[in-house]
Amino acid sequence: MSKTALVTGGSRGIGFGIVKALLSKGYKVGINGVRDESSVQELLDGLRSAGGQVEYVQGNIGDAEDRRQMVKTMKEKFGQLNVLVNNAGVAPRERKDVLEITEDDFDYLLDINLKGTFFLTQEIVNWMVKQKNVAPAEDFTIVNITSVSAEVASINRGEYCISKAGLSMMSKLLAVRLGEIGIPVFEVRPGVIETDMTAGVKEKYEQKIKEGLLVQPRLGIPEDIGKIVSALVSGDIPYSTGQILTPDGGLMIQRL
Repeated sequence: MSKTALVTGGSRGIGFGIVKALLSKGYKVGINGVRDESSVQELLDGLRSAGGQVEYVQGNIGDAEDRRQMVKTMKEKFGQLNVLVNNAGVAPRERKDVLEITEDDFDYLLDINLKGTFFLTQEIVNWMVKQKNVAPAEDFTIVNITSVSAEVASINRGEYCISKAGLSMMSKLLAVRLGEIGIPVFEVRPGVIETDMTAGVKEKYEQKIKEGLLVQPRLGIPEDIGKIVSALVSGDIPYSTGQILTPDGGLMIQRL
């Protein structure tokens, strides 16, 4: 039986890089996004014409009813789910000093990046456990895409850092809870990746890279993250649940 994955925020950026990598490994993939399906039809047609088995799973993970509908869609379209990749997230509406973040802005970001991801994962994990009970030999995996911002403090986007740090702890909690069930949980912490989200600061980071910010002197690309996720869900990295991979070009290496 072919395996199935759901990638939240999978219609662009890092998420789309992950979708392409999973399709190349023969996965059937549910691609989640907030846009109407008509807005991503060309993307879906392109993947299908290349042989990919994909379905669009529209929904805002920050909305409880949308989350329920997303899970319902996966059950109706595929009947199973082996891999959940939690990638969806938003940047701050406006970069503000940590002393100036408003409660509305904080709630907006945390409802999507942290709360929404947590409760979507909770529902899907309960479904995975039921599937595992029926088919113990089947493989199931959770991969949470966080950020180096889970550890690196950026005082002009504090709510984003807090959301990623929360997801990092969620990964640990789920790894511990699901260990005896045999469902591994991994965290991937990308550094500066070239996407829509980073387009506004691309020149800034390119200059910093020229000045020695990274050991590997280039911006990351979504395909880098896709390859890592593909390796994690393949089962070829065993006995490693709860581990954090940090594809950041060496950003986090302390240097003198």
